[in-house]
Amino acid sequence: MSEVLNTGDKPGGATPPDSRGRLRGNLGVPAIVLMVVAAAAPLSTVGGNVPIAMVLGDSTGIPVAFLVAGVIFLLFAASFVAMSKYVTDTGAFYAYIQKGLGKAAGTGAAVLALPAYMATLLAVAAYDGVILAGLLEIIGAPAVPWWVLTGLVLLIIAFLGYRDIELSAKVLGIFLVSEVAILVVLDFVIVIQGGEKGITGDSFTPSGISGAFGIALLYALWGFVGVEATAVFRDEARDPDRTVPRATYWAVGIVASFYAFSSWALVEGNGGNDAIQVAKDDPDNFMVNTAEKYLGMLGKDLTTLFWFVSVFACALAFHNICSRYTFVLGRDNVLPRKLGEVHPKLGSPANASVLVTVVSMVIMGVFVLLGLDPVLQIFGPLGGLGIWGLSILWLLTTISVGLFFKRRGGPVNIIVLAVVGTIALAAAVALIVANLTLVVGGSTTLAIIFGIAPVVFLGIGAALSGRAPDDLSIPKS
Repeated sequence: MSEVLNTGDKPGGATPPDSRGRLRGNLGVPAIVLMVVAAAAPLSTVGGNVPIAMVLGDSTGIPVAFLVAGVIFLLFAASFVAMSKYVTDTGAFYAYIQKGLGKAAGTGAAVLALPAYMATLLAVAAYDGVILAGLLEIIGAPAVPWWVLTGLVLLIIAFLGYRDIELSAKVLGIFLVSEVAILVVLDFVIVIQGGEKGITGDSFTPSGISGAFGIALLYALWGFVGVEATAVFRDEARDPDRTVPRATYWAVGIVASFYAFSSWALVEGNGGNDAIQVAKDDPDNFMVNTAEKYLGMLGKDLTTLFWFVSVFACALAFHNICSRYTFVLGRDNVLPRKLGEVHPKLGSPANASVLVTVVSMVIMGVFVLLGLDPVLQIFGPLGGLGIWGLSILWLLTTISVGLFFKRRGGPVNIIVLAVVGTIALAAAVALIVANLTLVVGGSTTLAIIFGIAPVVFLGIGAALSGRAPDDLSIPKS
């Protein structure tokens, strides 16, 4: 597909051809919402983040934490959406940050975004292998090592990621509906039955949000990772100027309300404040044990099955995001240009997708050879690295939006929203820094290494920025 870069008049009136192609697709608002909500992995967040937040924070205030996190991301979304009509590139963080903070910062953001999303992809892929191993045990199948199953998951994702985006959207849609459905059924059964001790509302009382509420907020923020990726699919959207903003607001609203309601239902289903001790007794199975209590053994098994589906959908969504960042960096000559080619028939970032698969398999193979535990030493630390890197990018985005509109003399309300969003996200970044050792699994050494890593990637990107074009805008053909 031929595109041209608007570089202004050239000697002789010639305009050079542009090799920076566009991906192709016809995604509407629902499809993009499905893509990014799947990345947030609702069932996995509720099943994993909620009990951990309760245990570490000694608080039942996690529903409030999700609502607070939702407000923070709505502020982010307001800035994001205000900028969207000025950004015509699929690079998301790359393009948005470049608009306000310059090419070096924008390229640094893209180079940081790729490993941040890759870390999250590897984390959830390892976790999915563990869940699948548990499912095989439930049905009495022969035991299979988690890493074999994780490899299988990565191969299936490789096939789907290579194809056109509509195929991934359809798969994610089916998976997302199934995981949300089982949790909605559980939520309403708990509420209709009145919970374990009647509806207490403990989560919304001063005692409920006492304890280390900051820890609860930290894990609530973690549950929103991925909802900022709506702009990554800009090229593949049916009407990007309308689709991307609407999808962003819908994604944040759905995730915040769903998490808040479901976490509240789980708390009520285990006796209000008593749920903290229940979570401490068996945090790994807090959700599935609750499902067994209210839906029986079949409900427990279905919840476990859809938990696997949820994490698989999350891994697929992050693979697609990684592929598109790799594609943009290749297209703009920061990475080899071959990675920036569009598949002539599928309209997908096929070469970039293959590279993401190969890198994923190689790194996972190294982890297996090192004998790392898939949950404690892969999922936890890499997930922590992912949210640490992405939180920096969220903050840089709101700063960029504020500066962009300030220079243009833009609407005061947009500038104010960007400033408020920046303050809120700066507080979130400070919260992550204060708890970085906890976030990456309890290792001080790892916390130091991971703490420095985003700065290193930003620096590498800035150093490579001279290879990228000065203007990321590509006129529509």
